[in-house]
Amino acid sequence: MSQNAHREITRLIPEDSFLVEERVKDDFDFPIHFHPEYELNFIYRGKGVRRIIGDSTENIDDLELVLIGPNIVHGWELHQCTCKEIYEITIHIHDDLLNEKTLSRRIFKPIKDMFNRSKHGILFSKGTTITLMPRLMTLTKISGIPYYLEFISILDELANSEGQRMLSNSSVAQLDFHNSDKIKKVYEYIQENFNKTITLSEISELVNMSPVSFNRFIKKRTGKTFISYINSTRISFATRWLLETDQSIGDISFKCGFNNVANFNRLFKKAKNCTPKEFRNEFVGTKRVL
Repeated sequence: MSQNAHREITRLIPEDSFLVEERVKDDFDFPIHFHPEYELNFIYRGKGVRRIIGDSTENIDDLELVLIGPNIVHGWELHQCTCKEIYEITIHIHDDLLNEKTLSRRIFKPIKDMFNRSKHGILFSKGTTITLMPRLMTLTKISGIPYYLEFISILDELANSEGQRMLSNSSVAQLDFHNSDKIKKVYEYIQENFNKTITLSEISELVNMSPVSFNRFIKKRTGKTFISYINSTRISFATRWLLETDQSIGDISFKCGFNNVANFNRLFKKAKNCTPKEFRNEFVGTKRVL
């Protein structure tokens, strides 16, 4: 059986600024989907639920809060969760809730930057989630201007919170393009050339740094060494092609720039806790990254 991601038609109408939906459930029965609205999703008592955002698949903890940008494939599956009273708040937000002119104001820059990062999906820290949980729960109980102002205040607190982690495409996790032209240049170069051999000298010269300085730079900005950063990019593309195509694992391995399948299998298992074959078999018919 082959199943593409569904284009969800949310209940958010043009006259609404955003829509908050609260529910207690024992299953996640909506298929993998996407929509043009931003989505802020809070889950409580969901330990063992599997979250899928773009090419990221993870089992969640007891509670979590994520922001998903427009048209990213996403969804949740019950997976290993046994709770029959999973509490969920889903907030759909028009992509023009705050227009470009408003977002260009200095006071809104953190929110603007967060919206830009949300195209990869953002997981907020457990501390931030616990702090904002009561405020999210009361959103369903207020209305009018206070309802709007409280939500903007929540967005501002999220935008300025520490410990955010981007989810989809491991090659861009923890990057802040707005504060570093160099890291943006490195990212774009590796995205275009990941299937080739990229040397440390080559990439260092690109940003006018010595190899030693560049290694420290990339480690500080991404938490990865130069080699592991390139490999994470390759693995990310591999996950997409494993899900989107019928190409053999060997072909995908070489297409991603790995010089042998054994090395590809080893690095993939280290990153995803399963082999490429197991990953493809587990998600066949349930997920397709668009």
